Amino acid sequence: MTLNKHHCCSTFIFLLLTLLSQFYSVESELQLNYYAESCPNAEEIIKQQVIKLYNKHGNTAVSWVRNLFHDCMVKSCDASLLLRRVKGMESEQESDRSFGMRNFKYINTIKEAVEKECPMTVSCADIVALSARDGILMLGGPRIEMTSGRKDSKQSYLTEVQNAIPNHNDTIDLVLARFQSIGIDTPGTVALLGAHSVGRVHCVNLVHRLYPTVDPTLDPKHAEYLKRRCPTPDPDPKAVLYSRNDLETPMILDNMFYKNLLKHKGLLMVDQQLTSHPLTSPLVEKMAADNGYFHDQFARAVLLLSENNPLNEDQGEIRKDCRYVNLV
Repeated sequence: MTLNKHHCCSTFIFLLLTLLSQFYSVESELQLNYYAESCPNAEEIIKQQVIKLYNKHGNTAVSWVRNLFHDCMVKSCDASLLLRRVKGMESEQESDRSFGMRNFKYINTIKEAVEKECPMTVSCADIVALSARDGILMLGGPRIEMTSGRKDSKQSYLTEVQNAIPNHNDTIDLVLARFQSIGIDTPGTVALLGAHSVGRVHCVNLVHRLYPTVDPTLDPKHAEYLKRRCPTPDPDPKAVLYSRNDLETPMILDNMFYKNLLKHKGLLMVDQQLTSHPLTSPLVEKMAADNGYFHDQFARAVLLLSENNPLNEDQGEIRKDCRYVNLV
């Protein structure tokens, strides 16, 4: 009888460990230096391409950060964002959440450089993640030890984008819930919104705070400046009409974003709300006072974001061209 109990217990433990190993198998495929044997120079090639592109077009670094957010928030970090519209497939780039995104063509520039070294080895999803890592460093942000081993999706998820990616005028509660759904806590969410420290906002996303009356949570003098940048309530979406998120350090990923929020100079409604929500306002003050704390939380959150729901070998592929799935 005792032997049977031991046997049953051993069998149960074995089955449990088997199930757990299957459950964690996808995550375990992501690892540091994933291409150490298959393509030893992959990460260095990506890094050098990011630097080269940054020196020619500084805004590419901002694009790489935004790419990571838009790709990983929708289903998985799987480069579905990069897929173009073709027969039978829509593109996530067509969503209004993707308004203002650019420089997609340079992702293929990076891909081509990697393909010359190691054909059909490095995924577009890893290029999205690693270019963001290197772009963050170019913008003065923290160094992040990022894993690789992601696979590329075989489909796009245009219909999922609206529900996955928060809008610029969503409530903070909704934004916190969306990030929480992929395992990012409140400090991480507040830190990720700090990516708005760099880049710019098109007037299309600003004018509702300026016309017909100025939003009372917006600093009056800053509102006057923004009205000069956005002189009409109905700006042309295709026109170059925008304001920098941060006028003092516009291309440095630092805590000036939070300092501006405390001065009521946040451009997006979702950003300014951070100062009035009981869960986020103390974090805004802490990050405004301590750039190191902001960078630590930002690095932690970016790493979590970059590892969201990776695809395994059966679910994904290594695309030859980041814009299209491979032909069978």
